[in-house]
Amino acid sequence: MPSKKRPKLREDMAETARRVFLESIGEAPKTLPPEERTEKNPEAVRRGRKGGKKGGAKGGEERAAELSKRRRVAIARKAIKARWKKPRSN
Repeated sequence: MPSKKRPKLREDMAETARRVFLESIGEAPKTLPPEERTEKNPEAVRRGRKGGKKGGAKGGEERAAELSKRRRVAIARKAIKARWKKPRSN
């Protein structure tokens, strides 16, 4: 089972107050709200998605290319039997 992501911790009130103070006196750069931020991970942009494809996992096309025709037919027949074995609902 995949692990659940832990929720991000919210910033402490003292940290927020200090950040706002430093921004107001010009000591720290102003932070934008999340919807206005434009930074993107260049590696994720290059891959086209955050996680990218898994290196070791094979897709169905790769798996099928490795199987012989006889084995593919056997797998297909087994799938057909399993499908038609299920009771039909009206």
